[in-house]
Amino acid sequence: MNRPVLSALLALAWLALARSVEPVHLLSAVLIGLIVPRMVSPFLPPADPVNWGAALRLTAVVLWDILVSNLVVARLVLGPLARMQPMWLRVPLACDHAQVNALFATIITTTPGTVSCVVDEVARCIWVHALNADDGPAMVADMKTRYEAPLMAVFGVNPQRSGDDGRA
Repeated sequence: MNRPVLSALLALAWLALARSVEPVHLLSAVLIGLIVPRMVSPFLPPADPVNWGAALRLTAVVLWDILVSNLVVARLVLGPLARMQPMWLRVPLACDHAQVNALFATIITTTPGTVSCVVDEVARCIWVHALNADDGPAMVADMKTRYEAPLMAVFGVNPQRSGDDGRA
């Protein structure tokens, strides 16, 4: 099985669609999880190796940040709106790895209070709108440290250049 994550996701998707864990559905899920990835493998690029330890640590960080950000955003929204300092941030990308950059933008958007609006591959940056950013450069540095660097470790990618302060 050269794509175990794809196999597991297909099997879980089948069980979710069937809304049942009866033996016939379990057997169908296993067969789908084993057969479909083999059938489509000629059409898929080679899978990148994944550092699962780094991936689990990053997942824990992202889940924690989502929880904390929800509380911060709720306090901001329920408090005086004049306290908010929205800002556009330019987050420079450290590499050209498509999966790293797409996941980086997705994590930023998933965390409440920030939205990735544009991934500019030519300028090698992500434009992010922050609901409240009193220190833009620190926020950019935090995103790069908490999400981008671990993502690069997950996929074994080295940075290609250093970034700037990120303030728009």
